[in-house]
Amino acid sequence: MSAQDATDPEDDDHGLSEGSAAQGRSTGRRKLWWPAALAASLALCLGVPALVASGTSASGTVSATPASDSPEAGFARDMAVHHQQAVDLSFIVRDRTANVPVRNLAFDIINTQANQRGMMTGWLDQWGLTQSSQAKPMAWMKMDHAYQPHDGSLMPGMATNTQLDKLRGLSGRDAEIWYLQLMLEHHRGGVAMAQGYVDVAVNESEKRLAQSMVVGQTSEIQLITDMLAERGAKPLS
Repeated sequence: MSAQDATDPEDDDHGLSEGSAAQGRSTGRRKLWWPAALAASLALCLGVPALVASGTSASGTVSATPASDSPEAGFARDMAVHHQQAVDLSFIVRDRTANVPVRNLAFDIINTQANQRGMMTGWLDQWGLTQSSQAKPMAWMKMDHAYQPHDGSLMPGMATNTQLDKLRGLSGRDAEIWYLQLMLEHHRGGVAMAQGYVDVAVNESEKRLAQSMVVGQTSEIQLITDMLAERGAKPLS
């Protein structure tokens, strides 16, 4: 479902409040259990057998299930965190604007990334691995990343706490532009990470999920760029 074609359902049907931004974000997360839970259940029933068949540790050793330091586990953990912030950003903006195209984009991102996040956390649970680790974010990519986590931004593309607070304080066109600028950066970082996993992936099911992220978010990058241009605004970088 594209953001342009999506309809904008009533907020009451999708757990969105019309109160303050903080209340809306909290309510949204509480009501988001069903797509995430459904995705996790599907992952456990359908996707996990293929993923459990083989895994590779950071040292390249093949094992029966992915090791904690494997690209499979690292990607699932890091992208789950990355996706959660996209969901948070989208819930915030849906309380800050009545613009239908922006709200539809936010609705699509909430549902798509919540479902994908549910699959990744479900896989980790089935593998008997923790949802987080002490490893540096994206260490599984076997690259010396210069990015330094700061102010809540843990990986490339993630917004800082200061940027999130700014979005909560905006409304209307200003909120739309700031959200689109932040989400453009977020998608760029997400695409780079997903492609990084595709390049080293062993498990075909998780690789297909990562490839779908690359395709879907690349398409949304163009859409977001066009939406910014319509508002006379430019990307942050």
